[in-house]
Amino acid sequence: MASGSYDVSGGHAPADRGPTAQNKPDNTAFTQQRLPAWQPLLSAGTVLPLFFCLGAAFLALGLGLHFSSEDIHELELDYTGAPGSSCSRCANVTSSPTRHAPCTCVLRFELPMDYPAPVCLYYQLSNYYQNNRRYSISRDNAQLSGDSWALTNPVTECQPYQKNHKLPIAPCGNIANSLFNDTFALYQVLRNGSMVSVPLDKRGISWWTDTNVKFRNPELVNGSLALAFKNTTKPPNWPYPVYDLGNNTGPNNTGFVNEDFIVWMRIAALPTFRKLYARIRQGNFSVGLPRGTYQLNVTYNYPVLSFNGGKKVIFSTLSWMGGKNPFLGIAYLVCGSACILTGIVMLVVHLKYRHQNEDD
Repeated sequence: MASGSYDVSGGHAPADRGPTAQNKPDNTAFTQQRLPAWQPLLSAGTVLPLFFCLGAAFLALGLGLHFSSEDIHELELDYTGAPGSSCSRCANVTSSPTRHAPCTCVLRFELPMDYPAPVCLYYQLSNYYQNNRRYSISRDNAQLSGDSWALTNPVTECQPYQKNHKLPIAPCGNIANSLFNDTFALYQVLRNGSMVSVPLDKRGISWWTDTNVKFRNPELVNGSLALAFKNTTKPPNWPYPVYDLGNNTGPNNTGFVNEDFIVWMRIAALPTFRKLYARIRQGNFSVGLPRGTYQLNVTYNYPVLSFNGGKKVIFSTLSWMGGKNPFLGIAYLVCGSACILTGIVMLVVHLKYRHQNEDD
C-alpha cells in the first residue's frame, strides 16, 4: 500500500501524501483473501488410521523390494592387478609413463547358477572422485550438442584440455580425456575345452535423453564426419580421434553419440561407482547365461594403481525394480516400522487420556 491514508470523516488525506485509491488491490475474493479454504481438524480417528495405513503400505513395498533384490544374482571379478593375480603384469605395464602396446589378461570363473536374461555387464571403479568440482565442470555442453562454433571454441573450463598445439580439442575437458577404455570379450568354456563367443550387446546402454537430446554430432561435411571435425584434435589420452570412436559398431554409434562415451560423461556422485558396459541377450544366450565355466578376456588399458584405485567386472541379472539395491527395501521397511510404532504409541496415549479430555 502507498503511504497515503483516509481521515476519519472519509475525506482524502492531504495531496502531498500521495493518492491511495489507485494503489488499493481489487475488491475480489483472491486479492482480499476471501477464498474458501479447508483446514483439517486432526483427531485420533483420522490420524491413527493414516499412520497404520502408511506403515502397512511401506512394509508391503519394502518386503517386495527386499525380496526382489535378494533374487538378483551378482558376480564380481576384481581385475585391478594385485600381485599374483592374472592382471598384475598388465597393471604394471599400464602404470608406466611410456606408451605401451595393449595388454590382455584372462579371467576364468564359474557361474554357480543360471543367470536369466538380460544379464548386465558393468565395470566398477573405486577411489575415483568424479564429483570433484574442477573435474565435473571440465566439459563443454555446447560442443557436445554439436554446435559448430563451440566445436572450435571450447570453453575455458576445459583447461588444461582446451587446446593442444593451438588446435581445439574435441571433445574437450578432463572428463572426456579420462574416458574408460578397457574392453572385454566373453567366452563360454565347453566341457571339451572349446570356447563359444558370448555376444555383448552395447546398444541402449545410455539414457535416452542423453543419446537423442544432449549429445549430437556436428553436421556432416560432404557426408563425412571426419571433415565435420576438421581443425580439431583428439584428447591427449585418446589413441584415435572422436570420429573413429566406436566406428566398428555402426555409423550411428560414432563421434559424440557413441554410447560408451555418453555413459562415461554422466559423472557419478560417489567414489565407488559402476557403469553399464553391455547386455547379454542375443544369439544362443538370449535366455541368459547358463551355469558353467566362462573366460573373460580383458584388454587392460586404464591405469588405476597410481591413485590406489580398483577395477571390477560385475555380472548382474535384473528384476522389475532394476538392479540389485538392498538399501531401498530396507529404507521402506524402516519407515513402515516407524509409522506403525508411532501409531501404536499415539493409540496408547489416546486410550489413556481420552476420558480426561471428555471430563474437561
